[in-house]
Amino acid sequence: MTLKTVNTAVTAALVLFTFWFGGQFILTPETVAPTFGLPSWPSGDGGGFLILKGIRDVGSGLVIGVLLLTGHRRAMAWALLTESLIPFGDMSNILAHQGSTAAAFGVHGLTAVTMVILGLLLLRETRTATLVPAPVEATAPVPAMR
Repeated sequence: MTLKTVNTAVTAALVLFTFWFGGQFILTPETVAPTFGLPSWPSGDGGGFLILKGIRDVGSGLVIGVLLLTGHRRAMAWALLTESLIPFGDMSNILAHQGSTAAAFGVHGLTAVTMVILGLLLLRETRTATLVPAPVEATAPVPAMR
């Protein structure tokens, strides 16, 4: 299996997971919210923020998915590296609000690390090769013109 094949498979899985997870926050936020890691359910109209989180996840997945489908692999690498700040921010938010350490590190931290590793692997895959000049062959001297 080539690096490109592995990168493509892992990226596709990440995109599908992001769609699924984001979709759950949009459609049934009350059932998936406890798995996010925060210690309490938002009060008042705070539940709307869970739908915003779902829309953010789906939007992030769409960016990576479009870059994957269109073959813009280097841009996809940079997008993954940039978007890894989202799960890192989620992890930091959970830890700052005394949420579940297991969810913070096990879900969000692991997602951020996976995105960084995948982004770096994609950058490695798409780096430009340095061309080595071909050796100059000895040729017979060209006679001088008179």
